[in-house]
Amino acid sequence: MRISGGEAKGRTLSFPSRSTQRPTTDFLREALFNLLELPASQSFLDLFAGSGSVGLEALSRKAEKVTFVEKSKALIGVIRENVSLCGYSERCFIVHADIRSALRGFNQKKCKFNVIFADPPYNQGLIGETLKVLKEYPVLQEEDGIIVLQHSIREQLTPLTDGWFMADQRKYGDNLLTFIRMGRA
Repeated sequence: MRISGGEAKGRTLSFPSRSTQRPTTDFLREALFNLLELPASQSFLDLFAGSGSVGLEALSRKAEKVTFVEKSKALIGVIRENVSLCGYSERCFIVHADIRSALRGFNQKKCKFNVIFADPPYNQGLIGETLKVLKEYPVLQEEDGIIVLQHSIREQLTPLTDGWFMADQRKYGDNLLTFIRMGRA
């Protein structure tokens, strides 16, 4: 697993060989960042961060700061290792928590993010739950914010309401990248 673009392009990242987690592939990360228009001063939130590869890709491509949220203690260690390996410690905040607890805390502190990326475990009904929690704790920057969900083609997206709309959706093999914005389509 390598960083696919930006200043750390080609840097090899750690990932536990015995992990049951499914890392976002290099190809999918490159496709994601080719589609995203990232403002220079962006604040990027990586939910279900795993090894941190997506957030590190954002940093490599000039994100101002990235916040990683991961509930697995073992994977928190991997994120720390990868952040250190890439030299991005000053631009990262790593949170060991489930997404509800993390988002509640960010909302209380009035934190806002330009980009929220979520890659929950596939086929466990977590896409709808993730959107529900993001609605409950609104941490998306309203003006130019975007939510990107990575999920299985077998998972149905719940209907979007309350000012959210699907801006785009792309299929890559068995994976979907769904882009959600606030406002009207």
